[in-house]
Amino acid sequence: MAVSLEIIQKDRTSHARLGTVTTPHGTFQTPAFMTVGTKAALKGVTAEQARDAGAEVLLANTYHLLLRPGSELIERRGGLHPFMCWDGPILTDSGGYQAYSMADINAIDEDGVTFKSIITGESIHLSPEIATKTQNELGADIIMAFDDCPPSVDPRTVNQARLRITAQSKRENKEGYDHGRRLDEALDRTARWLERCKQAHQREETQALFGIVQGGTDLERRTKSVEQVCNVELPGYAIGGVAVGEGTDDIARVVRHTAPLLPEQKPRYLMGVGYERDIVTAVRAGVDMFDCVLPTRNGRNANAFTANGQIRLRNAKYAEDDRPIDPSDPDPLPYSRAYLRHLFMSKEMLGPILVSLHNVRHFQRLMVDIRRAIRDDDWPAFAERWPVAAEAIGLPSASGPIV
Repeated sequence: MAVSLEIIQKDRTSHARLGTVTTPHGTFQTPAFMTVGTKAALKGVTAEQARDAGAEVLLANTYHLLLRPGSELIERRGGLHPFMCWDGPILTDSGGYQAYSMADINAIDEDGVTFKSIITGESIHLSPEIATKTQNELGADIIMAFDDCPPSVDPRTVNQARLRITAQSKRENKEGYDHGRRLDEALDRTARWLERCKQAHQREETQALFGIVQGGTDLERRTKSVEQVCNVELPGYAIGGVAVGEGTDDIARVVRHTAPLLPEQKPRYLMGVGYERDIVTAVRAGVDMFDCVLPTRNGRNANAFTANGQIRLRNAKYAEDDRPIDPSDPDPLPYSRAYLRHLFMSKEMLGPILVSLHNVRHFQRLMVDIRRAIRDDDWPAFAERWPVAAEAIGLPSASGPIV
Protein backbone atom coordinates (compact mmCIF):
# COMPACT_ATOMS: atom_id res chain seq x y z
CA MET A 1 0.00 0.00 0.00
CA ALA A 2 1.07 3.58 -0.65
CA VAL A 3 0.64 4.53 3.01
CA SER A 4 1.21 2.46 6.15
CA LEU A 5 1.09 2.95 9.91
CA GLU A 6 3.63 1.55 12.35
CA ILE A 7 2.31 1.57 15.91
CA ILE A 8 5.29 2.17 18.17
CA GLN A 9 3.63 2.28 21.58
CA LYS A 10 0.17 2.07 23.12
CA ASP A 11 -1.04 4.05 26.10
CA ARG A 12 -1.75 2.06 29.26
CA THR A 13 -4.76 4.09 30.40
CA SER A 14 -6.57 4.77 27.11
CA HIS A 15 -6.77 3.80 23.43
CA ALA A 16 -4.08 6.36 22.52
CA ARG A 17 -1.20 5.12 20.41
CA LEU A 18 2.13 6.51 19.24
CA GLY A 19 3.11 5.78 15.67
CA THR A 20 4.65 6.70 12.35
CA VAL A 21 2.83 6.97 9.03
CA THR A 22 4.97 6.29 5.97
CA THR A 23 4.05 7.84 2.62
CA PRO A 24 5.76 8.22 -0.77
CA HIS A 25 6.89 11.69 0.36
CA GLY A 26 8.27 10.76 3.75
CA THR A 27 6.93 10.03 7.19
CA PHE A 28 5.02 11.88 9.88
CA GLN A 29 4.64 11.10 13.54
CA THR A 30 1.26 10.32 15.04
CA PRO A 31 -0.85 11.59 16.65
CA ALA A 32 -0.49 14.33 14.03
CA PHE A 33 -2.15 17.67 13.35
CA MET A 34 -2.27 18.45 9.63
CA THR A 35 -1.99 22.15 8.90
CA VAL A 36 -4.56 23.23 6.31
CA GLY A 37 -3.55 24.95 3.07
CA THR A 38 -6.97 25.02 1.40
CA LYS A 39 -5.87 26.45 -1.95
CA ALA A 40 -2.38 24.90 -1.91
CA ALA A 41 -1.26 27.68 0.41
CA LEU A 42 -1.23 28.21 4.16
CA LYS A 43 -2.71 31.66 4.58
CA GLY A 44 0.13 33.99 5.56
CA VAL A 45 2.63 31.18 6.22
CA THR A 46 5.15 29.72 3.78
CA ALA A 47 5.74 25.99 3.50
CA GLU A 48 9.25 26.51 4.87
CA GLN A 49 7.89 28.40 7.89
CA ALA A 50 5.34 25.64 8.48
CA ARG A 51 8.12 23.06 8.45
CA ASP A 52 10.19 25.14 10.89
CA ALA A 53 7.12 25.38 13.13
CA GLY A 54 6.96 21.58 13.30
CA ALA A 55 4.43 20.70 10.60
CA GLU A 56 5.13 17.35 8.96
CA VAL A 57 2.01 16.91 6.79
CA LEU A 58 -0.25 19.43 5.05
CA LEU A 59 -3.81 19.34 3.73
CA ALA A 60 -5.28 20.90 0.58
CA ASN A 61 -8.86 21.14 -0.67
CA THR A 62 -9.99 19.36 -3.83
CA TYR A 63 -13.06 21.52 -4.45
CA HIS A 64 -11.22 24.83 -4.35
CA LEU A 65 -8.30 23.59 -6.44
CA LEU A 66 -10.70 22.12 -8.99
CA LEU A 67 -12.18 25.59 -9.44
CA ARG A 68 -8.84 27.40 -9.54
CA PRO A 69 -6.29 26.83 -10.95
CA GLY A 70 -7.57 23.39 -12.00
CA SER A 71 -6.15 19.96 -11.24
CA GLU A 72 -4.87 19.41 -14.78
CA LEU A 73 -2.75 22.56 -14.58
CA ILE A 74 -1.29 21.38 -11.27
CA GLU A 75 -0.63 17.92 -12.71
CA ARG A 76 1.31 19.46 -15.60
CA ARG A 77 3.59 21.04 -13.01
CA GLY A 78 4.32 17.78 -11.28
CA GLY A 79 1.49 17.79 -8.74
CA LEU A 80 0.94 19.64 -5.51
CA HIS A 81 4.34 18.93 -3.98
CA PRO A 82 6.49 20.97 -6.39
CA PHE A 83 3.63 23.39 -7.09
CA MET A 84 3.47 24.54 -3.46
CA CYS A 85 7.15 23.90 -2.65
CA TRP A 86 6.41 21.22 -0.04
CA ASP A 87 8.32 17.95 -0.23
CA GLY A 88 6.55 16.24 2.68
CA PRO A 89 3.29 14.28 2.85
CA ILE A 90 0.07 15.91 1.63
CA LEU A 91 -3.57 14.91 2.11
CA THR A 92 -6.44 16.20 -0.03
CA ASP A 93 -10.07 16.09 1.03
CA SER A 94 -12.62 15.10 -1.58
CA GLY A 95 -14.98 18.06 -1.69
CA GLY A 96 -17.75 16.16 0.10
CA TYR A 97 -17.75 18.62 2.98
CA GLN A 98 -18.60 21.44 0.58
CA ALA A 99 -21.88 19.66 -0.12
CA TYR A 100 -22.64 20.39 3.51
CA SER A 101 -21.03 23.78 4.07
CA MET A 102 -22.35 25.26 0.82
CA ALA A 103 -25.80 23.76 1.24
CA ASP A 104 -27.64 26.74 -0.19
CA ILE A 105 -25.85 26.61 -3.56
CA ASN A 106 -25.80 22.89 -4.37
CA ALA A 107 -28.02 20.00 -5.32
CA ILE A 108 -27.25 16.40 -4.37
CA ASP A 109 -28.41 13.19 -6.00
CA GLU A 110 -27.15 9.65 -6.46
CA ASP A 111 -24.67 10.66 -9.13
CA GLY A 112 -22.99 13.38 -7.06
CA VAL A 113 -23.26 17.04 -6.14
CA THR A 114 -23.81 20.01 -8.44
CA PHE A 115 -22.34 23.23 -7.07
CA LYS A 116 -22.65 26.82 -8.08
CA SER A 117 -19.05 27.97 -8.50
CA ILE A 118 -18.10 30.60 -5.94
CA ILE A 119 -15.78 32.11 -8.56
CA THR A 120 -17.75 32.22 -11.81
CA GLY A 121 -21.28 31.28 -10.77
CA GLU A 122 -21.37 28.42 -13.28
CA SER A 123 -22.58 24.93 -12.34
CA ILE A 124 -19.85 22.49 -11.33
CA HIS A 125 -20.62 18.79 -11.02
CA LEU A 126 -18.60 16.66 -8.61
CA SER A 127 -19.11 12.90 -8.53
CA PRO A 128 -17.10 10.09 -6.89
CA GLU A 129 -15.31 9.55 -10.19
CA ILE A 130 -14.54 13.24 -10.78
CA ALA A 131 -13.39 13.76 -7.17
CA THR A 132 -11.08 10.76 -7.40
CA LYS A 133 -9.68 11.74 -10.82
CA THR A 134 -9.08 15.29 -9.57
CA GLN A 135 -7.14 14.01 -6.56
CA ASN A 136 -5.15 11.64 -8.75
CA GLU A 137 -4.11 14.66 -10.80
CA LEU A 138 -3.29 16.74 -7.71
CA GLY A 139 -0.93 13.97 -6.62
CA ALA A 140 -1.45 14.00 -2.83
CA ASP A 141 -0.13 11.06 -0.83
CA ILE A 142 -3.50 10.50 0.89
CA ILE A 143 -6.77 11.14 -0.93
CA MET A 144 -10.26 10.99 0.53
CA ALA A 145 -13.32 9.20 -0.79
CA PHE A 146 -16.19 11.40 -1.92
CA ASP A 147 -18.86 11.11 0.77
CA ASP A 148 -22.33 12.39 1.57
CA CYS A 149 -21.90 14.55 4.70
CA PRO A 150 -25.27 15.31 6.34
CA PRO A 151 -25.86 17.63 9.31
CA SER A 152 -24.90 15.67 12.43
CA VAL A 153 -28.01 16.92 14.24
CA ASP A 154 -31.37 18.07 12.95
CA PRO A 155 -30.61 21.54 11.50
CA ARG A 156 -34.00 22.79 12.72
CA THR A 157 -32.96 22.29 16.35
CA VAL A 158 -29.57 24.05 16.32
CA ASN A 159 -28.58 27.70 16.15
CA GLN A 160 -26.27 27.19 13.17
CA ALA A 161 -23.28 29.47 12.82
CA ARG A 162 -23.44 29.53 9.05
CA LEU A 163 -26.19 31.30 7.15
CA ARG A 164 -25.77 28.69 4.45
CA ILE A 165 -26.84 25.93 6.82
CA THR A 166 -29.80 28.04 7.88
CA ALA A 167 -30.77 28.21 4.23
CA GLN A 168 -30.51 24.45 4.02
CA SER A 169 -32.70 24.11 7.10
CA LYS A 170 -35.39 26.29 5.55
CA ARG A 171 -35.30 24.28 2.34
CA GLU A 172 -35.53 21.00 4.24
CA ASN A 173 -38.41 22.27 6.37
CA LYS A 174 -40.28 23.10 3.19
CA GLU A 175 -39.64 19.62 1.84
CA GLY A 176 -40.77 17.82 5.00
CA TYR A 177 -37.29 17.08 6.35
CA ASP A 178 -36.79 13.82 8.27
CA HIS A 179 -33.38 13.84 9.97
CA GLY A 180 -33.22 10.09 10.61
CA ARG A 181 -34.07 9.38 6.99
CA ARG A 182 -31.40 11.86 5.87
CA LEU A 183 -28.75 10.13 8.01
CA ASP A 184 -29.70 6.70 6.65
CA GLU A 185 -29.59 8.01 3.10
CA ALA A 186 -26.12 9.48 3.71
CA LEU A 187 -24.81 6.23 5.21
CA ASP A 188 -25.86 4.09 2.30
CA ARG A 189 -24.90 6.65 -0.33
CA THR A 190 -21.45 7.12 1.25
CA ALA A 191 -20.90 3.35 1.05
CA ARG A 192 -21.98 3.21 -2.60
CA TRP A 193 -19.84 6.21 -3.49
CA LEU A 194 -16.84 4.64 -1.76
CA GLU A 195 -17.06 1.62 -4.06
CA ARG A 196 -17.14 3.98 -7.05
CA CYS A 197 -14.14 5.92 -5.72
CA LYS A 198 -12.11 2.76 -5.31
CA GLN A 199 -12.98 1.61 -8.81
CA ALA A 200 -12.05 5.03 -10.25
CA HIS A 201 -8.74 5.27 -8.33
CA GLN A 202 -5.90 5.03 -10.85
CA ARG A 203 -2.81 5.49 -8.68
CA GLU A 204 -3.06 2.99 -5.82
CA GLU A 205 0.72 2.47 -5.72
CA THR A 206 1.46 6.12 -4.98
CA GLN A 207 -1.76 7.45 -3.43
CA ALA A 208 -3.70 5.97 -0.51
CA LEU A 209 -7.50 6.24 -0.64
CA PHE A 210 -9.18 6.63 2.77
CA GLY A 211 -12.86 5.87 3.38
CA ILE A 212 -15.08 8.08 5.56
CA VAL A 213 -17.52 6.98 8.26
CA GLN A 214 -20.76 8.95 8.70
CA GLY A 215 -23.78 8.57 11.01
CA GLY A 216 -24.32 11.86 12.80
CA THR A 217 -24.59 11.59 16.58
CA ASP A 218 -26.47 8.27 16.45
CA LEU A 219 -24.12 5.55 17.66
CA GLU A 220 -26.00 2.68 16.02
CA ARG A 221 -25.73 4.44 12.68
CA ARG A 222 -22.03 5.06 13.33
CA THR A 223 -21.54 1.33 13.92
CA LYS A 224 -23.41 0.50 10.73
CA SER A 225 -21.32 2.98 8.75
CA VAL A 226 -18.08 1.52 10.13
CA GLU A 227 -19.21 -1.91 8.96
CA GLN A 228 -20.12 -0.60 5.51
CA VAL A 229 -16.98 1.48 4.96
CA CYS A 230 -14.48 -0.93 6.49
CA ASN A 231 -15.90 -3.72 4.37
CA VAL A 232 -13.91 -2.05 1.59
CA GLU A 233 -10.19 -2.80 2.04
CA LEU A 234 -8.31 0.50 2.17
CA PRO A 235 -5.04 1.87 3.63
CA GLY A 236 -6.89 4.05 6.17
CA TYR A 237 -10.23 5.30 7.44
CA ALA A 238 -11.69 8.58 8.66
CA ILE A 239 -14.48 9.75 10.93
CA GLY A 240 -16.45 12.43 9.09
CA GLY A 241 -19.53 14.45 9.88
CA VAL A 242 -18.21 15.59 13.27
CA ALA A 243 -18.10 19.21 14.51
CA VAL A 244 -20.81 20.17 12.01
CA GLY A 245 -23.39 21.48 14.46
CA GLU A 246 -23.18 19.30 17.55
CA GLY A 247 -21.66 20.27 20.89
CA THR A 248 -18.44 19.18 22.58
CA ASP A 249 -20.09 16.38 24.57
CA ASP A 250 -21.62 14.86 21.44
CA ILE A 251 -18.30 15.09 19.60
CA ALA A 252 -16.60 13.19 22.44
CA ARG A 253 -19.38 10.58 22.62
CA VAL A 254 -19.29 9.88 18.88
CA VAL A 255 -15.49 9.70 18.67
CA ARG A 256 -15.11 7.50 21.75
CA HIS A 257 -17.62 5.08 20.25
CA THR A 258 -16.39 5.10 16.66
CA ALA A 259 -12.59 5.27 16.76
CA PRO A 260 -12.02 1.89 18.50
CA LEU A 261 -14.25 0.22 15.89
CA LEU A 262 -11.90 1.18 13.05
CA PRO A 263 -9.12 -1.26 12.02
CA GLU A 264 -6.35 -1.11 14.59
CA GLN A 265 -3.43 -1.35 12.17
CA LYS A 266 -4.66 1.40 9.83
CA PRO A 267 -4.42 5.19 10.34
CA ARG A 268 -7.53 6.71 11.92
CA TYR A 269 -8.35 10.27 10.87
CA LEU A 270 -10.84 12.61 12.57
CA MET A 271 -11.82 15.23 10.02
CA GLY A 272 -12.15 18.92 10.81
CA VAL A 273 -11.76 18.81 14.60
CA GLY A 274 -9.22 21.26 15.98
CA TYR A 275 -9.76 22.55 19.51
CA GLU A 276 -7.20 21.24 21.99
CA ARG A 277 -9.68 19.51 24.31
CA ASP A 278 -11.33 17.73 21.36
CA ILE A 279 -7.98 16.60 19.98
CA VAL A 280 -6.88 15.15 23.33
CA THR A 281 -10.23 13.40 23.78
CA ALA A 282 -9.93 11.87 20.32
CA VAL A 283 -6.29 10.84 20.80
CA ARG A 284 -7.29 8.97 23.92
CA ALA A 285 -10.05 7.29 21.90
CA GLY A 286 -7.45 6.02 19.42
CA VAL A 287 -7.39 8.66 16.66
CA ASP A 288 -4.10 9.29 14.84
CA MET A 289 -4.70 12.27 12.51
CA PHE A 290 -6.42 15.64 12.73
CA ASP A 291 -6.90 18.76 10.64
CA CYS A 292 -8.56 22.12 11.10
CA VAL A 293 -8.46 25.65 9.67
CA LEU A 294 -8.43 27.21 13.16
CA PRO A 295 -4.71 28.10 13.37
CA THR A 296 -4.67 30.44 10.38
CA ARG A 297 -8.33 31.46 10.41
CA ASN A 298 -8.11 32.60 14.01
CA GLY A 299 -4.63 34.01 13.48
CA ARG A 300 -5.71 36.45 10.81
CA ASN A 301 -8.54 37.58 13.12
CA ALA A 302 -6.21 38.41 16.03
CA ASN A 303 -7.18 35.32 18.05
CA ALA A 304 -4.12 33.57 19.44
CA PHE A 305 -4.07 30.11 21.00
CA THR A 306 -2.19 29.55 24.25
CA ALA A 307 -1.80 26.64 26.64
CA ASN A 308 -4.40 28.30 28.87
CA GLY A 309 -6.88 29.21 26.15
CA GLN A 310 -7.37 31.81 23.43
CA ILE A 311 -6.59 35.48 23.76
CA ARG A 312 -8.06 38.21 21.56
CA LEU A 313 -5.27 40.60 20.79
CA ARG A 314 -7.50 43.49 19.72
CA ASN A 315 -8.68 43.87 23.33
CA ALA A 316 -7.54 47.16 24.88
CA LYS A 317 -5.99 45.41 27.88
CA TYR A 318 -3.12 44.22 25.66
CA ALA A 319 -2.14 47.74 24.54
CA GLU A 320 0.75 47.87 27.05
CA ASP A 321 1.26 44.14 27.63
CA ASP A 322 4.92 43.34 26.99
CA ARG A 323 4.59 39.58 27.42
CA PRO A 324 4.85 37.21 24.46
CA ILE A 325 1.63 35.62 23.22
CA ASP A 326 2.12 32.53 25.36
CA PRO A 327 4.51 32.85 28.32
CA SER A 328 4.57 29.04 28.62
CA ASP A 329 6.13 28.69 25.15
CA PRO A 330 9.83 27.84 25.64
CA ASP A 331 10.73 29.54 22.35
CA PRO A 332 8.09 32.21 21.65
CA LEU A 333 7.98 34.65 18.77
CA PRO A 334 10.00 37.74 19.78
CA TYR A 335 7.02 40.10 19.65
CA SER A 336 4.98 41.47 22.52
CA ARG A 337 1.22 41.43 22.76
CA ALA A 338 1.34 45.22 22.71
CA TYR A 339 3.17 45.22 19.37
CA LEU A 340 0.89 42.59 17.85
CA ARG A 341 -2.18 44.53 18.95
CA HIS A 342 -0.70 47.62 17.33
CA LEU A 343 -0.29 45.73 14.05
CA PHE A 344 -3.93 44.66 14.00
CA MET A 345 -5.25 48.06 15.02
CA SER A 346 -3.10 49.63 12.29
CA LYS A 347 -4.26 47.03 9.75
CA GLU A 348 -0.68 45.99 9.07
CA MET A 349 -0.57 42.64 7.25
CA LEU A 350 2.32 41.52 9.48
CA GLY A 351 -0.11 41.03 12.39
CA PRO A 352 -2.15 38.21 10.82
CA ILE A 353 1.05 36.63 9.50
CA LEU A 354 2.76 36.52 12.90
CA VAL A 355 -0.26 35.29 14.87
CA SER A 356 -1.02 32.66 12.23
CA LEU A 357 2.56 31.44 12.46
CA HIS A 358 2.31 31.34 16.24
CA ASN A 359 -0.93 29.33 16.04
CA VAL A 360 0.54 26.85 13.58
CA ARG A 361 3.42 26.27 15.98
CA HIS A 362 1.04 26.09 18.97
CA PHE A 363 -0.74 23.04 17.56
CA GLN A 364 2.51 21.33 16.63
CA ARG A 365 3.76 21.92 20.21
CA LEU A 366 0.52 20.41 21.45
CA MET A 367 1.05 17.25 19.38
CA VAL A 368 4.68 16.93 20.53
CA ASP A 369 3.53 17.00 24.14
CA ILE A 370 0.69 14.55 23.45
CA ARG A 371 3.17 12.14 21.92
CA ARG A 372 5.44 12.65 24.93
CA ALA A 373 2.56 11.87 27.30
CA ILE A 374 1.90 8.59 25.49
CA ARG A 375 5.58 7.67 25.33
CA ASP A 376 6.30 8.50 28.97
CA ASP A 377 2.91 7.39 30.31
CA ASP A 378 2.59 10.79 31.98
CA TRP A 379 -0.74 12.50 31.31
CA PRO A 380 -0.62 14.43 34.62
CA ALA A 381 2.50 16.25 33.40
CA PHE A 382 0.71 17.00 30.15
CA ALA A 383 -2.22 18.49 32.09
CA GLU A 384 0.22 20.73 33.95
CA ARG A 385 1.61 22.07 30.68
CA TRP A 386 -1.75 22.29 28.89
CA PRO A 387 -4.51 23.49 31.24
CA VAL A 388 -6.73 24.19 28.21
CA ALA A 389 -6.98 20.43 27.60
CA ALA A 390 -6.66 19.04 31.13
CA GLU A 391 -10.39 18.40 31.47
CA ALA A 392 -10.28 16.07 28.46
CA ILE A 393 -8.21 13.57 30.45
CA GLY A 394 -10.18 13.95 33.65
CA LEU A 395 -7.52 15.94 35.46
CA PRO A 396 -7.89 19.39 37.05
CA SER A 397 -6.11 22.36 35.59
CA ALA A 398 -3.18 23.52 37.72
CA SER A 399 -3.14 27.00 36.19
CA GLY A 400 -5.64 29.78 35.89
CA PRO A 401 -6.53 31.58 32.67
CA ILE A 402 -4.10 33.98 31.07
CA VAL A 403 -5.11 37.60 31.63
